[in-house]
This record gives sequence, structure tokens and C-alpha cells, in this order.
Amino acid sequence: MHRASSTFADRLPSYGLLLLRVIVATALMARCLQLERNGASLRIIAPHVIASAAGLFVLFGLWSSVAGVIMAICESLIAFSQAHDPWASVLLVSFGIALALLGPGSWSVDARRSGWKRIEIRPHDN
Repeated sequence: MHRASSTFADRLPSYGLLLLRVIVATALMARCLQLERNGASLRIIAPHVIASAAGLFVLFGLWSSVAGVIMAICESLIAFSQAHDPWASVLLVSFGIALALLGPGSWSVDARRSGWKRIEIRPHDN
């Protein structure tokens, strides 16, 4: 079975993906907390809460492809449905798509759960 993120970046690229995941998750959660503190209505805050939940999955690298797509969909809705500057949402949409396509890297739950496995086939002695 071939997964969407069957390879996990190693060494320096993996650290870059970890940094990207931390920054994206932090930005999503900070925006959600800011709206909650400002007393926004449930209709406005609901997509932010869903995007923040997807951000937690992205942060830990759990189901990263699915979480990145959910994050991108929620941020697209936020960009086009709420009266504010949409460029932060557009940036987070592009990060979500990039993380969905690149995968979580080797410092993630996905890599630990289903990383590379080595199968050795030994010749059969008769």
C-alpha cells in the first residue's frame, strides 16, 4: 500500500519540517485564542477552532496530510467569508497544502508509527 507521505525527510530537512509545523500550529492557535479573548461569535470562531485542532495534529505530525488539508480548507473559508485582511489566511492555506504534500518529517508521530521498515530476504539454503 502506497501512502501519500510514504517517505520521511531525514536530517536537516526533517528539522525544517519540524520548525514549519511548530510555527504553523502556533499561528493557528494564537489566532484562535485572540478571537476568543475578543469575544467573537460562535459563527466566526468555529472555523478557527477547527483549524487550531488540525494545527495540533500538524504540530505532533499525526495524520499530517489529512490535517494539512483540513487546515487549508478552514483557512480558505476564513479568508473568503470574514471581513478582514485575508493574507494571513492565504499564507496559512499555502502552508497547509505544503505540509500535506511534503509530509511531517522524521520527527513526528507518523514517522514513528509507520516509518521506513527494512525487509531482508535471505537466500534459502537447500
